[in-house]
Amino acid sequence: MKLSIIVPIYNVAAYLRKCVDSLLAQDISDYEIILVDDGSTDDSGAIADELLAYPQPLPKGKGVSMKVIHQENAGLSAARNTGIATAQGEYIMFVDSDDYLQPNVLGTLMEQVGRDNLDVLRFDYQNVRQTEAGEYEVFHPNKYPHQVDTCREVVDGETYLDERMGYACYACQFVINRELTGTFTPGIHYEDTEWLPRMMLAAKRVNSTPIVVYNYLVRQGSITQAQGNKEKLRKNVNDFLFVIESLSKQMTKHPSCQWLRRMISSMAVGVLTRVAMSFYDERKEYICCLQELNVFPMVIADQGKTYARRAWIINLLGARVYCWLMKWR
Repeated sequence: MKLSIIVPIYNVAAYLRKCVDSLLAQDISDYEIILVDDGSTDDSGAIADELLAYPQPLPKGKGVSMKVIHQENAGLSAARNTGIATAQGEYIMFVDSDDYLQPNVLGTLMEQVGRDNLDVLRFDYQNVRQTEAGEYEVFHPNKYPHQVDTCREVVDGETYLDERMGYACYACQFVINRELTGTFTPGIHYEDTEWLPRMMLAAKRVNSTPIVVYNYLVRQGSITQAQGNKEKLRKNVNDFLFVIESLSKQMTKHPSCQWLRRMISSMAVGVLTRVAMSFYDERKEYICCLQELNVFPMVIADQGKTYARRAWIINLLGARVYCWLMKWR
């Protein structure tokens, strides 16, 4: 089997059918869809079972298999890991269950994977939202319609990270050789940022395609968009620290990887900003944690004017002064 598509599911009854329909409306054969119901409390699990029982609306001779796995709620990473352990395909894709693919795009992706003998192929995506009428429309919240580099040269994973990756880390934006997929760390936010360099730094042949394959639904209440209370904000900061530590450990194995250095600095600025705004009285403890992780001085790179200004202030005046300025600005 050539491709396994892993779909973690949690309380997405309103979106799941559209997601699965998009996975079936493709122009390849011999692939599997793995639906992992992560202890949903709505009708998502039942809908997944119904989809499995439906006569599949596929052209004759199209070999698609679908399986449904039900497990106790353990989070997005654990659901993906269950799918990885079950997958039979040579390559793996991840699709979140409230998102969907463009029709008839997987054939072009897999053709390029085979032609270039790729370990990893990155493709483009677009943001969509639902109108009041329930229709889907494309929008560009960052004013940049294209998210993928324009270079078409096959390179190794470290070169791709350093020269072409940027800072947005989405596991759902790749076709990956199953042997390089690894696993996701359960129980943390920013699991894609922690996972991505581990996967990429093991890859020998990586390339991109400008084809828009993936539709990312921006909605209130999704995992990445949810607004948190004080407890959730603290977990957010602590997960930042966890990922920084993981990236720092990866740097010991790949000391020349500039992307790791830039991402560590970017996340460290994020920690200090959140601490200043929400946990100012604990700033000394958090600054000590960052010092132990050797994040100072910050790398000032092409991450936008706001980041550059904040990193410059931290380097010039120190982390404590930066927290004070952010607290009382």
